[in-house]
Amino acid sequence: MSYHVKSLAVAGAIAAALTATSTVPAAAATKEKCYGVSLAGANDCKAGAGTTCAGTSTVDYQGNAFTLVPAGTCASMELPEGRMGSLEELDRDIPS
Repeated sequence: MSYHVKSLAVAGAIAAALTATSTVPAAAATKEKCYGVSLAGANDCKAGAGTTCAGTSTVDYQGNAFTLVPAGTCASMELPEGRMGSLEELDRDIPS
């Protein structure tokens, strides 16, 4: 393979990688972290002290665990027993 062909291949790979990474923030911008809406073990991340990340919530609607939801929908989510989703961590349903 000639130097010119290799250069074009590398340039194409770099361009593809840059295009792929530039679309990730746009997709993430359409989501928001919504605390207190995850079912046990189904959170996207953050489940309080002593936990690792995704899937580590231990109770339904754990207030310090979030799920990514479509932007603008979190605060209007209605859950059982009058609970609502929140854009900030909640002090409710935290396991002891």
